[in-house]
Amino acid sequence: MSEHQTLLFLMQLAALLLVGSGMGQLARRVGLPGVVGELLSGVLLGPTVLGHLSPAVFARMWPADPSQTQLLDAVSMFGVLLFIGVSSAHLDLRMLRRRPRTVLSVSTAALVLPLGLGVATGLLLPARLLGPHADRSSFALLIGVVMGVSAIPVIAKTLTDLGMLHRDIGQLTLAAAAGGDVVAWILLSLVSTMTVGVLTAGHVVSGVGSLLLFLVVVVAARPLLRGALGRAEKAEGSGPVIAITVVAILAAAAGSQSLGLESALGAFAVGCLLSSPSRETAVRLASLRTVTLSVFAPIFLAGAGLKMDLTVLGDPRTLAAAAVVLLLAVVGKFAGAYLGARFGRLTHWEGLALGAGLNARGAVEVVVATIGLRLGVFSPATYSIVVLVAVLTSMMAAPALRWTMAKVEHRSEEHLRAAELAAWSDRASVPADPAQN
Repeated sequence: MSEHQTLLFLMQLAALLLVGSGMGQLARRVGLPGVVGELLSGVLLGPTVLGHLSPAVFARMWPADPSQTQLLDAVSMFGVLLFIGVSSAHLDLRMLRRRPRTVLSVSTAALVLPLGLGVATGLLLPARLLGPHADRSSFALLIGVVMGVSAIPVIAKTLTDLGMLHRDIGQLTLAAAAGGDVVAWILLSLVSTMTVGVLTAGHVVSGVGSLLLFLVVVVAARPLLRGALGRAEKAEGSGPVIAITVVAILAAAAGSQSLGLESALGAFAVGCLLSSPSRETAVRLASLRTVTLSVFAPIFLAGAGLKMDLTVLGDPRTLAAAAVVLLLAVVGKFAGAYLGARFGRLTHWEGLALGAGLNARGAVEVVVATIGLRLGVFSPATYSIVVLVAVLTSMMAAPALRWTMAKVEHRSEEHLRAAELAAWSDRASVPADPAQN
């Protein structure tokens, strides 16, 4: 790195963190998830606003130099892995094991319906929205993936901000999102294969075999990770526990990547291994969670928004395509979650609440869109459409959850779970549920 590259890299990080954190705080003050403000901060710093108001400053701040861009991408990837790992650790696997039918029905329906709508939409969208390395089938499958995913980090953050993470519906929402996202990462790996060659039955069998191998290794590693964390708890300070956790996330991410799966799947798996930790481990990991959500998440989300150019929506055809994708994404996710909830013997309001939570696509959809852009499956216009859908669906989550969860009754075990989750927070307790106010 030259001196200029180093200086510019540091300035870029500072700008993304400063504006991202500020916009995140502003979003929370008006009752929106912080992720919405953090994504919009990239819009302010990117071609949509800064690039339009001052092209010279934009070109100087964000030069089209691949080596410079890769520096930010590396930091963002590290942040994304921590983000996914820490967020998926909030799953209460004990409760989920008691309700397997509900989890299976909701996660399946909430994935299959929007995924099918997305594939159908991808087959019909104009050819000019395809990326340079895409064929129609890979493009359609990736549109299906972005419609089918939900964002565990955004859902967990929104539920935490609203004081609903300890609720049964909150946990079911995370579990359903987890199940759908596992399938989405696998499909994303298939799309990656399709961009470099023809997808054959051998590729599919190999992908399933890799997944099964990965799951076996993950299950076998659970006692080892628990034992290592138990020994680290005896050391002074939080450092050893945090170091072991980060190493585990990175190692699992590298392992899943080496098997032809997305690295995010490995981070997600370690988060599941960390679910329901001892109170001592949770307390010591609270600072990692705080740094991840306060530093790495804003940098990644602002950087993702930086790649979005909303000026493409000035084209009526692109705007129409964006409206269709948004409408089908929302309808598909709500309808799938509701039907799955009713089949799983949940109430009308519980079904609507699950739809409201699972509709938030936020960071995960941005990750998928970023990979799609990198693979050349998405054009810049399609990337902007997908990120816009991620922002708008994340904005819908908080008010929709407040409205629906106010109709869902409390259960006694939710209060016990609230006390456990409080250890993860740097606050004294979990926020009060608005439904109680």
